[in-house]
Amino acid sequence: MTATLILSIQNGALAYGDKVIFNDLTFNILDGDKICLVGKNGTGKTTLMNIITGDRDLDGGERFVLQGKRIGYLQQEITPRAGQTVYDFVFEQLKKSGEAELNAYKVDMVLSPLELDPEAQMTHLSGGQLRRASLARALVEEPDILLLDEPTNHLDLDIIKWLEDFLSRYQGAVLCISHDKAFLATVSNKIFWLDRGRMRVCPRGFAHFDEWSSELLEQEARELRNREKLLEQEVEWASRGVKARRKRNMRRLELMREERSRLKRDKSSYRQLTRRIDLGEMEEDDSGARIVAEFFKVSKSFEDQGRKKTILSSFSLRISRGDRIGILGKNGSGKTTFLRLLLGEMAPDQGKVKRPRDLTLSYFDQKRRDLMMDETVHRNLCPQGGDYIEVNGKVRHVAGYLKDFMFDPALKDQRVSTLSGGQKNRLLLARVLANPQGLLILDEPTNDLDMDTLDMLEEILAEYKGTLIIVSHDRDFLDQTVSKILAFEGEGRIDGCIGGYTDYIEYKKRRAANPRLLDEDAIVLQEMTAQEEKATPIKPVAQEKPPQPAAPKRLTYKLQYELDNLPARIEKIQAEIAGYTSQLTDPDFYQRDKDGFDTASRRLARAQHQLAEAEHRWLELEEMRSAIERA
Repeated sequence: MTATLILSIQNGALAYGDKVIFNDLTFNILDGDKICLVGKNGTGKTTLMNIITGDRDLDGGERFVLQGKRIGYLQQEITPRAGQTVYDFVFEQLKKSGEAELNAYKVDMVLSPLELDPEAQMTHLSGGQLRRASLARALVEEPDILLLDEPTNHLDLDIIKWLEDFLSRYQGAVLCISHDKAFLATVSNKIFWLDRGRMRVCPRGFAHFDEWSSELLEQEARELRNREKLLEQEVEWASRGVKARRKRNMRRLELMREERSRLKRDKSSYRQLTRRIDLGEMEEDDSGARIVAEFFKVSKSFEDQGRKKTILSSFSLRISRGDRIGILGKNGSGKTTFLRLLLGEMAPDQGKVKRPRDLTLSYFDQKRRDLMMDETVHRNLCPQGGDYIEVNGKVRHVAGYLKDFMFDPALKDQRVSTLSGGQKNRLLLARVLANPQGLLILDEPTNDLDMDTLDMLEEILAEYKGTLIIVSHDRDFLDQTVSKILAFEGEGRIDGCIGGYTDYIEYKKRRAANPRLLDEDAIVLQEMTAQEEKATPIKPVAQEKPPQPAAPKRLTYKLQYELDNLPARIEKIQAEIAGYTSQLTDPDFYQRDKDGFDTASRRLARAQHQLAEAEHRWLELEEMRSAIERA
């Protein structure tokens, strides 16, 4: 059955002054389309949304909308009205058609999964809650074309999954801008790619974007090389100095000059699209401490409306140098408290948090408190003055460094308070990543970022040599950047495993199928570590030294059992590493099974990490056993 055409743009043209935004813009939206709209910052994604809604007129071309079809739009910003409740804000978007009871039911069905109180005042909501209220308003009317601009910003994972399911069942067409690759891969069945003023359309979903776009760029590169060879032949002809050149030859020379100009422009455009950021070689973390931080039986709770809210309960964790930890969980589950305890901004109710005295860290705060809002972009990067900034040991001009983070250098003298949310995030990232310290903490760094900035950030973090802690709801981003997951599940419950987000989901499925399963990927959080077991108690001041207990004659049963079984575990991991290595050295493996190659690569990295930890633990226990025998 052929889908109904709802909206069509044919030969559209739009320019702002001398800057051409669209030329020959042509596309169709059909009933049931689930479209992801992708493109670099400044390519006109939001402008395209406004053309679809009719809020922006084309300079040329035609716009067709099927009669009677409604268009809904989730915008980035809303202005709450004093005295207006969440329910009133969402309800006023519905048509007053005499179906008040049905409309009320629709509002409740949307507000409940978005965890919004219908009686809450709009002016009292946080930024994330305002975002959810705006999303509820866009969803509840069920328009024929639903336009979503970054719908997953500030949403918990549970709400994102609910939204994915909602959109998958949505009867109308959807066009969505988002940096969340996992979200787009789940909900989309078509791609609109705005690329240098052109609209490229792929009839498959975002899961195929990398493969499809790479093929297009490879084809473009081949065409540029062929054009370059033809131009070289024309230049060679022109250099022969043909005598008494006729008019037809003069025309040939003119065409050659025009092609040379076009080729130069097209090659520059291609290089801009495919260039990769280079922040120089990041230095290895050479600090002496192997342990970055230790949580020892830490408990923390707060009073919330007269009820005790447990955040951490007898929580133990060791963070070693080089760890790459991803943290996820609902709002209010304890992620921020964990970071504040780690940073020393908060004391535990019970237990200890140990940190080396010489610990150095860099911190990306999602609230952007480190940005000087009343100062210029330039001053924020160079607070001591001057036009140069040191970036990983190299001196860079501030304008050139800003271009790496997709800023127009003309913005360097603009006040930070006038920037958009995405620009503020990029500026803070530029500050933090210029010289990241041995511990790098990123709290929700992907909010308000476009997909190209996200790709750039992933590349930078791949080169980072220190200890990395990331709080994020972006599943693909966590898969690309971390090797351990800590999941804050509320009421003091914390779970975790080795690997990225995908590995965590697999781990949860295994645990759900067999709750008693001792999973090798699990991170044991609640037990006292060996380092803590052999820690020496602090001597009391100005008191008689208490009698010391007799030294143990042997390891505890638990530790001896662990020591006896470690060689077999090490041998098993070594066999896994050998198997993965054998697979990855097969030159045809990637072409034959790209997903399998990616999985094997991740599993190899995880196994190598497990082997290093197991070998270190074996040496640790052997030293303890030897020390007991010597005593």
